[in-house]
Amino acid sequence: MPEGDTPMRGSAAPTSPGAWDARSEALLGAPALTPRTGGAHDPRTPEEPVDAPPSGIAPAPGETAAEPLREGDTTTPPRPDADHEPPTAPAAADGTPRTATRPGPPDATGPVDPGPAGASAPRPRRGTADPVKVLMLRHRELCARAVDPLEIAAGLEAQGFTDRTAARFRHRDVFSLAEELYARVPRGSDTAAPPAPPPRDTDAWALAVLTPGAAAALTGIGLAVTHGPVRLAVGATGTLLLAAALFLAVRRGPFRAPDGGTVPAARLWTGWLLAYAVGGDGLLTQVLSGGPDGPWDLAPGPFLGLALAVAPAAWCARLFANRARRRIADSRGLADFAAGTRPLLLGTVTLQLLALTVLLGLTGFTSGALALGALLLLARLLTVHGFPETAAAALAAAGAAEALALASVLAARVPVSGFDVLAAPVRAVVDAWGPGAVPTLVCGAAALGLLAHATTALARASAHATP
Repeated sequence: MPEGDTPMRGSAAPTSPGAWDARSEALLGAPALTPRTGGAHDPRTPEEPVDAPPSGIAPAPGETAAEPLREGDTTTPPRPDADHEPPTAPAAADGTPRTATRPGPPDATGPVDPGPAGASAPRPRRGTADPVKVLMLRHRELCARAVDPLEIAAGLEAQGFTDRTAARFRHRDVFSLAEELYARVPRGSDTAAPPAPPPRDTDAWALAVLTPGAAAALTGIGLAVTHGPVRLAVGATGTLLLAAALFLAVRRGPFRAPDGGTVPAARLWTGWLLAYAVGGDGLLTQVLSGGPDGPWDLAPGPFLGLALAVAPAAWCARLFANRARRRIADSRGLADFAAGTRPLLLGTVTLQLLALTVLLGLTGFTSGALALGALLLLARLLTVHGFPETAAAALAAAGAAEALALASVLAARVPVSGFDVLAAPVRAVVDAWGPGAVPTLVCGAAALGLLAHATTALARASAHATP
């Protein structure tokens, strides 16, 4: 704009900071309109055609004046808004006019009122996030099927939640977070209260855990009063009867594992360990002396004690499960629950070992049978509470070690140089502590390994969730 000229006014001025074109250049380069003496603009109606630019405004070089509208032409030129002052383009530092850029073409449905130059679009306001609601939606199925907050806490803990994780959801521990999730889970108003749990078949499982001891006692009496082929038949029948009784005992009560929560190989290794407890020591003695030359001595006494110990072991397992679930309700954190559950587990194992020691003292005490009883109890506890693979691995390791002890002595008889040293470890152990030291060391080591694992695995809230 030439120096000294006033800003351009009038109907021909640009109506918005649109794109720079030839007409805008012509308008900005022309002298300003002379104000009218009356101080008012000559109003124009939309019906009046614009034949030519107003006086005093020269067309741009190479541009002709606007042609009048032809008859039948429906297009009308843009009109300034009567309610808005036409914007002016600020001058740049070097005196050249500066144009404003429009973000896009105007809306075809009507005039657009441009905002102030340089104004940015308002950002949408972000609401306050509810982390607990997000967690509830993520674990909707867990929250919906839970009958109490303890199941939600166990499920969260099984997925790796800790008290530190709960702090990110504005709760001091997992249990308080589970209580809020349980309270906020959507439930219909017509949803009936959860049905009361069915009465416990205490009488049924109490009788079931007594059947192994009864079957073993009857078999022992039959073996004591029979001889020859009859004794062999009694022993075979008693073995089948005892196997059925053990199967019944672990299918009911506190020894019942969740559906699909057992490893089939664990049954085979358990049977091998029980068979070794009856005749393994006698067989090892004969093998070390160059035999076996005939039937070896059997020891049904320890086996009878183990069968009788099934009942107290079941009561100890029930006691541990009930106290652990009660501990969940009383604890205010995972660390608090774990600190209270570990002594409970150790007390349960100690109580069972005391009961087994008394029973073995009545039927025939051996240290190998005591170690085997501890191993079987810990393996069953881990299986019931969701760790069957670990239990099966420990049983397999113990059974394989006993089989390896017998195989190493037999392999030493092979007339190959260097094979005789294979039996040296077993001979050293038997010479020092007797043949019963082999199952004691093997089962004792496996039981200690399971106990170390159980103090961590069974101290988790997820191990005591209702199946």
